[in-house]
Amino acid sequence: MNNHPLLSISNPVKFLKPPIPYDISQNTSAINTKQRRQSKTLVLKSNKRSTTSLTSSVSVVRRRNTNGGGETTPFRKVGRDDRGQTVLLCALGYWIQGSRCFPWLALNFHMAHCLSLKPSTLQLVQYTASLPMVAKPLYGVLSDVLYIGGARRVPYISIGVLLQSLAWGSLAIFPGAREVLPSLMALVLLSNLGASITEVAKDALVAEYGLRYQINGLQSYALMASAVGGILGNLLGGYCLLKTPPRILFLAFTALLSLQLIVSLSSKEESVDLPRIREVTPEISAVLGIVKKQFLDLMGIVQADEVSQPITWIVASIAMVPLLSGSVFCYQTQVLNLDPSVIGMSKVIGQLMLLCLTVVYDRYWKTLPMRPLIHIVQLLYAFSLLFDYILVKQINLAFGISNTAFVLCFSSVAEILAQFKILPFSVLLANMCPGGCEGSITSFLASTLCLSSVVSAFAGVGMANMIGITSKNYTNLPAGILIQSLAALVPLWFIHYVPMSEPGFEKEGKRAMSKRGRRNRRVGRVIGQEVFAYRRERET
Repeated sequence: MNNHPLLSISNPVKFLKPPIPYDISQNTSAINTKQRRQSKTLVLKSNKRSTTSLTSSVSVVRRRNTNGGGETTPFRKVGRDDRGQTVLLCALGYWIQGSRCFPWLALNFHMAHCLSLKPSTLQLVQYTASLPMVAKPLYGVLSDVLYIGGARRVPYISIGVLLQSLAWGSLAIFPGAREVLPSLMALVLLSNLGASITEVAKDALVAEYGLRYQINGLQSYALMASAVGGILGNLLGGYCLLKTPPRILFLAFTALLSLQLIVSLSSKEESVDLPRIREVTPEISAVLGIVKKQFLDLMGIVQADEVSQPITWIVASIAMVPLLSGSVFCYQTQVLNLDPSVIGMSKVIGQLMLLCLTVVYDRYWKTLPMRPLIHIVQLLYAFSLLFDYILVKQINLAFGISNTAFVLCFSSVAEILAQFKILPFSVLLANMCPGGCEGSITSFLASTLCLSSVVSAFAGVGMANMIGITSKNYTNLPAGILIQSLAALVPLWFIHYVPMSEPGFEKEGKRAMSKRGRRNRRVGRVIGQEVFAYRRERET
């Protein structure tokens, strides 16, 4: 398809005085037909949203046909009912994703008290169960290129929810599944496998929907829904553990997953107005070839500095800090003898803080320079880790603050800041996603974050064993917390890897043109293949 002459760089543009009237009466029909064809080409090109070119060799361009072949159905206008169905599917999914703390709180107490696991073993079990989430790029690539029933997002959500229902339902129904550590680990791994598939599909759905309609910051609303789920999950989980055994919580969460499964099965991909494939040509039916090509495209995008440097910083800022969450949890429950309701309520307050931070970010901080914002958040995170030091050394009692009140107010601050720190990076990469790679990019970020958390947890277990932190001896726990806080300051040395601003948040609308600009703007018309342009002279 030939480019329009106005868009061609090689086309010479002559700036002359106002042109002499040109007689084109003989070729009016031919020229008008050509101009209409060229204007139609311009409209089609303007509708294709192009993102910033990442490197000279990687050009990120929005494409309608994301499969490189095959025919997709034309886009249609989304009605109010379709938007409501989309909101219900995504909001319920993120709300239940945040509510996963409801069964996990019961599972942690079950492993600590019923199975009598050591702090280091408990932490190893918690983060080893996250290993299926490291493979999220594979799920993202499959979601991008492998269609199931003509759709590529909603079916994967249904599959992930089904796997979670099977895992938590088995833990609730079969006593041997939750009393033996190997079987418990297998079911927890199955649950996280389903959760990771569901999260990848939902994140890709939100990113693709935002790019399709040029809506920036949808990830903020997703985090809000997840925070609301975390608030209710921790609140109900803490109080239910006082009166009911953990298996009842597992069964209740299975019922929630069944509701999500019904909603996802009743949802259709057309309601989200995404391209739906009709037929696949034999050349692209080889799934392995498509997956390989998608991985190569993903690697090409990730290797660009605009993508690799922010990911490197956020991954390093998490992996460099050795986690002591298992030791602190056992200290609170075994030494301080805090009730499950107190632990759950502290998580509720933390999720409320996360919700407030997300709302403020979406309303006011989204347009701020990204690097100073991340710098401040990282500093606050490093200092908030010292709250555990104050609790272990019982400094709070010297100021008349009880252990219960201190845990309620300050125990979850560091965890919430660590979660909030990820939000700007999620929005940044979602705005840079090229067409057809939404699932690959978002899943790659989630996978690297999960892997960095696993590395951080294993480093914390190694440090706890080195300095002698056990379930009967917490003497060196304050020293480990100080090492944590100092390690959180190290990423500030290479904060320049974080970009100053996020793309896509410029003020919309046309900029007001100055008088001089209006006077000197170029006005021209196209005749044939030549461009006659002139500067409008100042009228006297």
